[in-house]
Amino acid sequence: MHKKAWLVAAAVGCLFPLGAGAQTSQPGVYIGAQGGLNWLLNTTIGGSSTNTSTGWVVGGVVGYDFVGPRVELEGRYSETPVGNLAFVRGQANNISNQLSFLVNLLYDFLPDSAFTPYIGAGAGVGFVDTNGFNLGGALGSTVFAYQGIIGVSYRVDNNLRFNLDGRYFGTSNPSVTNIFGNSSTWSNNNFSVMAGIQYKFGAAPPPPPPPPPAVAPPSFMVFFDWDRSNLSAQALATIKQAAAAFRQKGNARITATGHTDTSGPEAYNMALSLRRANAVKDALVREGVPAQAITVIGMGEKGLLVPTADGVREPQNRRVEIVIQ
Repeated sequence: MHKKAWLVAAAVGCLFPLGAGAQTSQPGVYIGAQGGLNWLLNTTIGGSSTNTSTGWVVGGVVGYDFVGPRVELEGRYSETPVGNLAFVRGQANNISNQLSFLVNLLYDFLPDSAFTPYIGAGAGVGFVDTNGFNLGGALGSTVFAYQGIIGVSYRVDNNLRFNLDGRYFGTSNPSVTNIFGNSSTWSNNNFSVMAGIQYKFGAAPPPPPPPPPAVAPPSFMVFFDWDRSNLSAQALATIKQAAAAFRQKGNARITATGHTDTSGPEAYNMALSLRRANAVKDALVREGVPAQAITVIGMGEKGLLVPTADGVREPQNRRVEIVIQ
């Protein structure tokens, strides 16, 4: 039964999304809750074999999604029935209680898809005991805890996702003591199938930007990707038009003014705007415009085409304005 449950979970985790709608993931902090079934593998305690049955497990996480890689802190608690043991002189229906706190590293293979397979591993500290072994059933055995995870998630939107995964959870050997003071260690290996829900904080990404506004000649605008100064094919075509307009005017000058959006540090954006303006200048020179006829200016976050708050990625603000005078 244990192996079948694990194989079913692994098979679900290996499914690849077919026809899933693409969304644009954004980095951010998330929280989540999960729960499911737990199976403790039979083991030997104090010379007597256990006879376990299906238990339950619940947990919660707080993490950060880097879009692909994720890191999270997880708290997990499980209870699994353990049958009659001679070690505790005939006491039946004991419960294996396990509390653990782990740091998990995970990877989403298709983070922009509606269905996302993922894998992960975690390590941390656990507290283990079994009712009847220690008086009161306290979580008195501190152990090293670890786990492996394979699963698949469904993204409702950029903030909400549902997970289904299979897990192997183990610890270093716990030590237990019965009511007569006799101690024993045992091997602790578990398989779990868990369903969960996660919520990522932060606003959904903005809709696709509208087409660049028309600029009357002899002025032109060249737009850039976020945190980039390289020229796209559309930008090079615009620069070619600007060079032709320069040649038509004869004796003229060109001013290339670089701008950024408000995301990122102000000093970095000032340097980025200059890199963008210089990239346009170099392309104009390649089109036959004399370098001495071009003036380069960096404005950084100043002179926004679309006013926004600080820290906003706005495509129309990432531009160089080419003015021919």
